Amino acid sequence: MKGRVFSGARPTGRQHLGNYLGAIQNYVKLQADYDCIYCVVDIHALTTIEETGSIQGNIHEMVLDWLAAGIDPQRSIIFVQSQVPQVLELHALLSMVTPLSWLLRVPTFKEKARLQPQNVNYGLVGYPVLMTADIILYKADTVPVGEDQLPHLELAREIVRRFNSIFGPTFPEPKAYLTEAPLILGTDGQQKMSKSLNNHIELAANEAETRQRVMSMVTDPQRRYRTDPGRPEICNVDHLHRLFAAPAADEAARLCRVAGIGCVEHKAELARLLNAHLEPFRQRRAELAARPGLVKEVLGEGARRVSGVAQETLREVKERMGLL
Repeated sequence: MKGRVFSGARPTGRQHLGNYLGAIQNYVKLQADYDCIYCVVDIHALTTIEETGSIQGNIHEMVLDWLAAGIDPQRSIIFVQSQVPQVLELHALLSMVTPLSWLLRVPTFKEKARLQPQNVNYGLVGYPVLMTADIILYKADTVPVGEDQLPHLELAREIVRRFNSIFGPTFPEPKAYLTEAPLILGTDGQQKMSKSLNNHIELAANEAETRQRVMSMVTDPQRRYRTDPGRPEICNVDHLHRLFAAPAADEAARLCRVAGIGCVEHKAELARLLNAHLEPFRQRRAELAARPGLVKEVLGEGARRVSGVAQETLREVKERMGLL
C-alpha cells in the first residue's frame, strides 16, 4: 500500500528556479511511489499579507506552473486549502490541546513577528496548528521537507502525539521525507532567490527575459577584469551551472580559475543552458494556459476528491472528543 504525501505551498504566483529546484521537481518525482496531495495554502498566506487582491491570480499562475512542470492531476490531488473548510474546524479543535508555550518557541514565529511588528496576528502564532491540521486531516503519513523545516514537522508530530494520548489513536505521526533542496541564491548572489527581493528567474519568463536576468547576476567581486583568475567556488553562476550540467560546469570552473573564460561568457552559456532546459516547460505551459477553465476544473476536482476524506476525519475527531 502506498504512503500518502501531503505538501502545501503559499500562492506566490509564477514560480522561479528556487521553487522548481527546491520543491516542484520533488513533487513530480514523488508521484511514482506515493499517493500525493498538493495544496495551495491560501489561508496561511493571510498571516503575512494585508492586500489580498492578488491571491486568486497568484493561485492560477502557480498551479499552471505545477501542471506544466509535470504534476499530474490524474495521479495527484491538487486543491486550494480554503475550498475544504473542514481544515479550519480541525485547526480550532487542535488548538484546544496545543500548549501556547509550544507555539511561542517556534523560531519562525519570532522572525515573522520581527519582520512585521505592525501585524503580529493570532494566525501567525497558530500557524503550526493549522499546518498540522493540513497534514493530518487527510491522514497523510509523509511530508517532503528540507532539513531546515524539520523543527516545524516535529511540532506537528508533538501535537499528534498529544491528541492521540488524550483521545486515543486517531492520527498517524507524519514522518519527514528528506529532500535534497539546494539553497538557490538570487541574481544578487547574496540572498535566497525570492520574488519579494526581485532577485529571481521565473520559469515562465521568455528567452530574452531569462538571458537578461542571468546576465545581471553577481559573480566573483574580486574578478574585475577578463584577465583576472576567478573563484568559481563562491560564484553563483557556477553553482547554477552545476545544478543543470555538472560535467560542463567542471570545465568552466577550470577555465575560470586560469582566466580562460570570462564572467560574461560564462553567464551567456548559463542563459543558453537554462533556456534550452526550460523550453519544453514553456511550451506545455502555453498549451495549458490556452485551455480556459482548466485550472479551475483541476482545483475543483481536487477539492471534491479530498472532501470525503476530510469529512470522515472530522467525524472521527468529534467522536473521539465527545462532540458526537
